[in-house]
Amino acid sequence: MRVIITGSTGMVGKGVLLECIDDARVENILLINRSSITMSHPKIKEIIHKDFTDFSTIQNEFASYDACFHCMGVSSAGISEEVYYKLTYTISEALVNTIYDANPNMLFTYVSGAGTDSSEQSNTMWARVKGKTENMILNKGFKDAYAFRPGAILPERGVKSKTKLYNLFYSITKPIFPLLKRMKSVTTTSRIGQAMINLYNNPQSLKHLEGADINKVVL
Repeated sequence: MRVIITGSTGMVGKGVLLECIDDARVENILLINRSSITMSHPKIKEIIHKDFTDFSTIQNEFASYDACFHCMGVSSAGISEEVYYKLTYTISEALVNTIYDANPNMLFTYVSGAGTDSSEQSNTMWARVKGKTENMILNKGFKDAYAFRPGAILPERGVKSKTKLYNLFYSITKPIFPLLKRMKSVTTTSRIGQAMINLYNNPQSLKHLEGADINKVVL
């Protein structure tokens, strides 16, 4: 299995990357980043790509891969709908179209979020935009596609969030992580990565996966 990962410099993407490195079923990993993750491993090939609205210059790189784990994303806090739309939908659409043109016979998994609105009619801006993004991906025509909608995510294996406030919260609550992990709705960065890999080998009919659904794919 050969996988493409976006967002590997972030908390979720880094967790997914670590699981792909450790899983014998994953042979090669292509990272698409704006800045280097500065990690070396025989499985990893990293491409530094600055313009995430246009992937045409690296389209030939995608053809031989089996899956894309699209883990990049931004918080909607403090930014306009126009900016959030560009960073969420426009970038995802550019990636999806380029990968589909290179190889439609691929699994595409998108990390969305709990509360996303598939009807695209929500009064909450980010829920509408992520809903539109999910719909675009799931309806594109890939061999298989999933939208992960985790709520509470616990970082594991030394992975950290880019948001200082989140890291402070995780530091304070770390002693009770074992208790939190017992909650069906709470998932982890490791479980998200394991679930993505497992779904390639064992596809399912449920395409929108909440935290509990992600855990079921793993446990």
